[in-house]
Amino acid sequence: MHAFRPLLRKSLFNLFAVALACAALLAPRAASAEALLLIEADSGKVLQADNATIPWYPASVTKIMTAYVTLKAVKDGRLTLDTLLTVSPTAASQSPSKMGFRPGTQLTVDNALKMMMVKSANDMAVVLAEGVGGSVDGFSAMMNDTARKLGMTQTSYVNPNGLPADGQITSARDLGILARSFLRDLPEYEYFVHIPAIRFGKRVTGNFNKLIGRYPGADGFKTGFICASGYNLVASATRNGRRLIAVVLGANSGTARAVKAAQLLERGFSQDNLSWLRPSLGTVENLVPVDASPPNLRDDMCGGHRKRPASDDDDALIAASGGATGSGSATGGEAQVTFFTAGLQPPLMKASELMASAPAAAEPVLVYTGPTRTGTALIAAVAADADQQATPKARGKRVAKKPDATDKPADKPKDTKTAAAKPGAKGDAKGDAKADTKTAAKPAGTKHAAAKPAEKPAASGDQAAKPAKPKAATKPPAKPANNS
Repeated sequence: MHAFRPLLRKSLFNLFAVALACAALLAPRAASAEALLLIEADSGKVLQADNATIPWYPASVTKIMTAYVTLKAVKDGRLTLDTLLTVSPTAASQSPSKMGFRPGTQLTVDNALKMMMVKSANDMAVVLAEGVGGSVDGFSAMMNDTARKLGMTQTSYVNPNGLPADGQITSARDLGILARSFLRDLPEYEYFVHIPAIRFGKRVTGNFNKLIGRYPGADGFKTGFICASGYNLVASATRNGRRLIAVVLGANSGTARAVKAAQLLERGFSQDNLSWLRPSLGTVENLVPVDASPPNLRDDMCGGHRKRPASDDDDALIAASGGATGSGSATGGEAQVTFFTAGLQPPLMKASELMASAPAAAEPVLVYTGPTRTGTALIAAVAADADQQATPKARGKRVAKKPDATDKPADKPKDTKTAAAKPGAKGDAKGDAKADTKTAAKPAGTKHAAAKPAEKPAASGDQAAKPAKPKAATKPPAKPANNS
């Protein structure tokens, strides 16, 4: 009898562990404006799912589907990566984030894809849509047809970039299915989802996905943000030959979504020895969709409590409620299981510190306008793009400084007339140009100081302080969408 006691104790301990783990995983969780999903890329097995089948506004993670449909067309031979596309007035009119090319500018499919996936350029998404589908509506139909074929039953598209639209809906479940399909169907084009940075002329833009270059093994995908959706991220990482996909929707900052994704991935890589403690959640395709309307997080994400306007390139520190080290809201019952089994697995890494560190050094990928070039022709194309970037800035400075630099007697009447009769006229024209180039942060700051922090947009920072208030009031509505 004594010989069986150790065995009995071990069995009771195992039963207790299973009961505790199941209780933690199955206990009702407090409702939160956030959806989380973690799956295995190869099998589709679900490792964690919180609100994963609640409909959500996708924002710029839409561009994963835009890239998928475009690259499928390349793979099927309907066009090539060297095919030249033209920027239309419709593409040029898209809200930032964008490259800002003038209508008539030409560039290759390859360069448009790189600009879209790294900078999240909304104009490049439309360039690709028109080049592949003939129009935004035609391409959206192709996106919806592809979503249906892939089993994305909760998804609908009305544009290729994710700018705000009532009919633009998805879910964490469907994004997991899409990411798996991209890796399975387009392995030869996978590099488009993990480019660390691009260089256009003199400008270098890093990938908004903070896991790239920071989290060990990170190798994809795409971020997204609009006020209604919060901060979204689809991320993948590979360790010891095992690839996982994490989806985070509705985080409260760009850093918070990266931290949550890193925590999900780290738990997934640490779970192998504890899989027997967890009830099976099946595969991502078998998750049951919820019939509901997407939550609208505009007030939380873009309300007056924010010190500066939110955007997809958001480096704000994680709010206390964001859970930098793994709060219940981020992990549900997961935190309790991790605590109970702490002695059986390595401790979780400090994801918040990892995301705050500088990314690993990487050479930016060159992008440029015009046809495909190599060697000295490529160097010349990059130099030409750099010159074009510098020209508008120089002109802007000359115009602004001319009154002070020229003869005072000749300019005085003009200055007086401008100040008295045309308040803000000059500022409006210049402010709009600047808003598309370099002063994205300035308008944001003045706008918050003004009256409508929730709307974030402002045509230009100078106008809020100068007499151009009437125009500033009419332009703001256009910019809440800027943050895709």
